[in-house]
Amino acid sequence: MSACGCDVQGHSLRPVDQAIAELLTRVPAALPHESIALSEACGRVLALDVRAPWPMPAWDNSAMDGYALRAADVPTEGACLPLAGRIAAGDSGLQPLPVGHAVRIFTGAPLPPGADSVVAQEQAQEEGASVRLPATALGSHVRRCGEEFEVNSCVLQAGQRLRPQELGLLASLGVAEVQVYRRLRVGLLSSGNELREPGEPLQAGQICNANRYSISAVLRGWGCEVDDTVLLVDELDASRDALRLAAAQCDVLISTGGVSVGEEDHLKHAVSELGELQLWRLAIQPGKPLAFGHVCGTPWIGLPGNPAAALITALVVARPFVLRAQGCRDVLPQPLRIAAGFTWSKTNTRRQYLRARMRLMDGQLRAVLHPKQGSAMLTAACWADGLAIVECQRTLVEGELIDFLPFDSVLH
Repeated sequence: MSACGCDVQGHSLRPVDQAIAELLTRVPAALPHESIALSEACGRVLALDVRAPWPMPAWDNSAMDGYALRAADVPTEGACLPLAGRIAAGDSGLQPLPVGHAVRIFTGAPLPPGADSVVAQEQAQEEGASVRLPATALGSHVRRCGEEFEVNSCVLQAGQRLRPQELGLLASLGVAEVQVYRRLRVGLLSSGNELREPGEPLQAGQICNANRYSISAVLRGWGCEVDDTVLLVDELDASRDALRLAAAQCDVLISTGGVSVGEEDHLKHAVSELGELQLWRLAIQPGKPLAFGHVCGTPWIGLPGNPAAALITALVVARPFVLRAQGCRDVLPQPLRIAAGFTWSKTNTRRQYLRARMRLMDGQLRAVLHPKQGSAMLTAACWADGLAIVECQRTLVEGELIDFLPFDSVLH
């Protein structure tokens, strides 16, 4: 994404990319690592480089069901060669292939000494104890030893989140246990006297605590352990005590609400008393108020209170910090470049993260907006499959290219 060109001096807005970069400079030291079973490692972050104990493949083998031979034994017009046996995957103790012979072979089976090529079975025809074969190029349908990687190659680097494909690779190398960083323990705190849990009766002025469930689910999707039981009441002493306790038990604190300019928002005052507080006004919409600091030495991020603003600020701004704190190397998502399925005629001083859905229109993939983009509205996020990004101070006509951030790329 391009950098927002908004002025950042004085009381103006801080560009989103600048805020993310600054947060990444404040990530705490790496977590300790632990050895876990490979079957439990999906989604965890690799703590040590993995080097290949053997080449892959470990021997020359057949990529097809067919017949192994020496390419030089078959002239350009083809030949009928006597069969010298049969080799299946897992066979060992192979005898050298006699000159002028072929051997029946199956996918994954090792080539016998002397063989250098394979003819696919559909191109051959058995005739009793012999097989009629066409001429073949040297090395056809053969997986060479070390073709994928050589022994002692670095196949996976520390800082990589392990997906199913990485688990398969590790299993192929005989790895039964893997060194990963311990899960990040995040204390998620909800701020506001008006908040109640779903299922509790609501009095006038009270609302259900949506942020607890959306943000805790986001954090777990990033691989964190989450303690989301703390509700901060709008009272300084209680906020201070709850923060001090959470900081002693967690690696990172994240709160929603309580960082605006309202005089009932005591959270920022409690943070100031216990450590360090920085209040940022970000050039992002939805959202704008974001806080960062330390509580008794534990990093703390304060998200906005409006549900859509809290969700999007978490996905865009907090995610890189949280992933890096878990030891992840690559933490910035790569947006897609697709056409805008809308016109944007009014410039804004904040970068817009608009809830949108990709649709194929006239043979072109376009981002179509939900009609309701309010910072308190989650229905648009439920409808959308990602965020259409409109840079600050920019207008658009339909069909212009924009960045589109799929939810799938930031929810994991």
